[in-house]
Amino acid sequence: MASRNVKLAGGVVGALVVVEGTSGVLQGYYTPLLTDIARHLGIHDADVNWFEAAQLLLSAIVVPVLARLGDMIGHRKVLIASLIVTALSSWALAFAPSFPLFVLAWAIQGFYVVWLPLNVAIIHSRARDKENGAALTRRGAGIIVAALQAGAILGALAGGQLGGMLPLWATLSVPAAMVTIALVVVLFKVPDTGVRAGGTIDTRGTVILTLGLLTLMGGLSLVRLDGFSPWVVVMVAIGLALMWLFVRVEQGTDEPLVDIALLKRPTVWPVILTATLFGVSVLGAQGPLSTFARTDPDEVGYGLGLTSATASYLIGAYVMSLLVGALLFARLSARYSPRAVLIAASFLVAGGYLALIPLHGSTAVVVSCMVVAGLGSGALVAALPAAAASAAPPHQTAMATGLTNTTKTIGGAFASTAFAIALVSGAAAGCSGESTAGTLSGYITVWAICGGTAIVAALALFAVPKVAFTTNVEVEEGAAPLEAIGPDVVASRVDLFDPKDDRA
Repeated sequence: MASRNVKLAGGVVGALVVVEGTSGVLQGYYTPLLTDIARHLGIHDADVNWFEAAQLLLSAIVVPVLARLGDMIGHRKVLIASLIVTALSSWALAFAPSFPLFVLAWAIQGFYVVWLPLNVAIIHSRARDKENGAALTRRGAGIIVAALQAGAILGALAGGQLGGMLPLWATLSVPAAMVTIALVVVLFKVPDTGVRAGGTIDTRGTVILTLGLLTLMGGLSLVRLDGFSPWVVVMVAIGLALMWLFVRVEQGTDEPLVDIALLKRPTVWPVILTATLFGVSVLGAQGPLSTFARTDPDEVGYGLGLTSATASYLIGAYVMSLLVGALLFARLSARYSPRAVLIAASFLVAGGYLALIPLHGSTAVVVSCMVVAGLGSGALVAALPAAAASAAPPHQTAMATGLTNTTKTIGGAFASTAFAIALVSGAAAGCSGESTAGTLSGYITVWAICGGTAIVAALALFAVPKVAFTTNVEVEEGAAPLEAIGPDVVASRVDLFDPKDDRA
């Protein structure tokens, strides 16, 4: 038994560590460089949020498609294809000569978001037939999530340091080279699991989802150009109508892009709702954090005035707290209920961001606030994909984990758009003449939204049945509530996050 566990951990998981470490680098590397990129492209600081908005929007569209393809034709094949697309777009970023081309390359790079659900599905597929398959899946997922966070720390530090030493194109070539290396590792070290669900892609659902998201984002982008005009209301209304139509179409489709029945499970919907709200802060707020740190207080009266190198330490401290939070979650949830730990984690996120509203005048205080938020964020990052995988049938693990990423990226995409509008709104009112800095009122709005959505997530988790965070338990609508099942059955359930429990 021990030798088989070592083989799984040291073989496939070891290769996937490279992939997720690279994913972490992509998520952390560019953040300290955003102000330099803005100056290179000649754009306002607020406009860097459109990078994230475009990337997260594309990710929200492609992740369910790619996750479904992974279940259909093989997770390894789709992982390789997404690595190729990400590598090409990463190289394009290094040499993009204009803002539109840079945004396009940045958006296409968002294919990397599907790596985590595919990797979790690969681990689950290889481990599920083993005697302690659930424990192996937990541990494998924990290892690659830790690699992701470690990569983000390394990326943040390396990006900031190299940004002060190399030309921008050379600095931006480093993550592109790392994606290329990860592609080679997967080609030679990750075998096909052989798991296939078959079926077809829901083309109609994909088109409606794409149109709905594009219309919603287009309506929000018009606010940046024309303010809250009637066209904004019309486009947002059309977008919401298309999303309603998408749900209706998916409910009547035999092989849907998003299984609404799966989404409505009592064990799944709380995870998806939390992921959506969590995406606002963990994905939408990183650009504003970087630009606030780089803003010169002598010029505009606020900001930390850091260089790319010193800003990398702030980003690195935040991402390190994510790693610590992810590692602490497994231990704390072994002692307390996972739901209680997740509620506490959500409140930590809320506290960290809301504290920034009055406390943003010094680097030490900002770092402290971000570490508090990072501890909670790390726990949520570690918990959500594994919780979704455990709640789904074996042939829908990629779809379930992909849904956490999809909804998280949707939350982040809308947040990035809203934050771009907020950060430039004061300047439009005449805040700072020729300055390209975001406005202080905009930053306060960003922190308030991040804190508020985290509070909503925490309150929602109070209504979640405890069984939502266990594994190998089928809970259908109309089933008896947890209290009616009986203490002996409840006690026999395997806690997904208990690292000491090796039962499948």
